[in-house]
Amino acid sequence: MSKPIAVVTGGAGFIGSHMVDLLLANGYQVRVIDSLLGGRESNLVQHAGNSDLICEWADIRDLPVDSKLFTGAQYVFHFAGIGDIVPSIEHPVEYMSTNVQGTVRVLECARYAKVKKLVYAASSSCYGMADVPTKVDHQISPQYPYALSKYMGEQAAFHWHQVYKLPVNSIRIFNAYGTRVRTTGVYGAVFGVFFKQKLAGKPFTVVGDGNQKRDFLYVTDVAKAFLAAATTDQVGQVYNLGAGNPQSINYLVQLLGATEVVHIPKRPGEPDCTWADISKITSELDWKPTVSFEDGVKLMLAEIEKWQDAPLWDPESIKTATKTWFECLGEMEQA
Repeated sequence: MSKPIAVVTGGAGFIGSHMVDLLLANGYQVRVIDSLLGGRESNLVQHAGNSDLICEWADIRDLPVDSKLFTGAQYVFHFAGIGDIVPSIEHPVEYMSTNVQGTVRVLECARYAKVKKLVYAASSSCYGMADVPTKVDHQISPQYPYALSKYMGEQAAFHWHQVYKLPVNSIRIFNAYGTRVRTTGVYGAVFGVFFKQKLAGKPFTVVGDGNQKRDFLYVTDVAKAFLAAATTDQVGQVYNLGAGNPQSINYLVQLLGATEVVHIPKRPGEPDCTWADISKITSELDWKPTVSFEDGVKLMLAEIEKWQDAPLWDPESIKTATKTWFECLGEMEQA
């Protein structure tokens, strides 16, 4: 009996590569599509020589509708896109092109191949300055182009479900973290920033007073949720995905053993707390988080040397990198 086939867009990226790990471990043939702008071949090196893994280094926007990579696929896990948040203020066209039009390309490929289910990696940033814990029916209020582009991609996925009957579920990820988290050279994810500062013996740059909380969920738990959303009979559903247990940045700093901290201005348009109401995904998909925050941070610290090549940020370079962010979103807050 042949193995089931799954397509993972962005499969060489942070979450996508962990999705590949899980699928291969569960007996799937996996086809990866990645432009390698954010992903890395090294994220998949442990599967070198595995005949069940096929990789194509391509931009999703260039996929032909009859792409052979989708032929015979049961499931499509769509992670590909631009994930860096801060630069979206300066490069909105590229974000819309990749995260919206690129998604439409993937939807068309999935429709042509008549896949059993497509699971879209959405973002909790669509909620904006949300009430917590945040339910899936919370009002939508994107604060910056990245958030808008991810929400528009999600809306396209559900439009294809409505019009073309493509089976779709969407998962709004809150704050995924874990090994292989991206370090792309632009200012972004807190773990990459802190890990490089720790390696270099420099102060940790803590935004605001550090009391802000994020609903961190370890990446292997994220992958398991996506597999559950693919294999369920549920269709046309949105799920919030987090640990349901927000952690403060100050606690993260403590776990990382920081010896010195410098505080930088709080960014406009960012909530004091992200906190997913995960009651729907736990009840409908029989999923729950299994990796504690403390254990997840330990797993990352065990591989801290992998962040040697990450950019080193300080208050001045962060100020430069976020200048447009403050100019645009600061004016929005005052309006």
